[in-house]
Amino acid sequence: MKHVLLILVLGFPLALVTATPGRGAQASSDAASGAAQSIPANRGNDQENARQARALLDQAIQALGGQAYLTIHDMQQQGRTYSFHHGQPTSNGVLFWRFVEYPDKERTEVTPQRDVAYLFAGDKGYEITYKGAHAIEKKDLEEYLRRRRLSLETVLRTWVNDPTVALFYDGNALAGNLPAQQVTLINAKDEAVSLCFDLDTHLPLKKSYKWRDPVDKERNIEEEIYDNYRVVQGIMTPYSFTRYYNGDMQTQRFLNAIHYNQGFDQAMFDPNSGYDPNKLVKKH
Repeated sequence: MKHVLLILVLGFPLALVTATPGRGAQASSDAASGAAQSIPANRGNDQENARQARALLDQAIQALGGQAYLTIHDMQQQGRTYSFHHGQPTSNGVLFWRFVEYPDKERTEVTPQRDVAYLFAGDKGYEITYKGAHAIEKKDLEEYLRRRRLSLETVLRTWVNDPTVALFYDGNALAGNLPAQQVTLINAKDEAVSLCFDLDTHLPLKKSYKWRDPVDKERNIEEEIYDNYRVVQGIMTPYSFTRYYNGDMQTQRFLNAIHYNQGFDQAMFDPNSGYDPNKLVKKH
């Protein structure tokens, strides 16, 4: 059960409505092939191409809320998450409460009693139970840190302002079964992230990237589909999220509540503080 919960909560996106598992899974097996388009041959030489990419990214940021989106300091979410194996559900869904303070603090509490938590602060990660805090396994930590490093928030709020990041406009694409326009960003470490945006709203529909497993040397493709956008405090927020791993659905998450910039008790990010979320709930 411990590992199932860890898989369910690692690597949440920006936002995630109570729904039936399977909804929002607009990506199909063809999504894997479209997940990471080949990088344009004119890499770094086509200023007009880069200008088109920049314009599309700027449109997306404005569509998400502009300055309100760029200045998010913290976020809290509540919802339900589901896991899948070879496209089949492996659970009836797990309740979660998630708290993020940018750039590098995150706490996710699971079970109705909120008595299991996963905490990440900087480059460290912990599982917290009634027995106390314990460092999570190295592989799980590396997985989380990779997803945070390549997250939609990081790409749109940090990469776009980095002069060492190359921008490429890839043209028309499909995000699941929806027509979109795609942009690829490549940072100085040669990490590439492709983003697909809705033709009309300019909101992000899909994010994809490749990475090579250091053990078996196999290349993996991860994709995220964003759906059911709603306005929250002036910020367009996707209330449903689906992740694919090498073309197979891995996770679905659905929000029923989200708040921005509420401020947090810093004790919740200290693995040894004895922080109790239930006392906080009763207090309010």
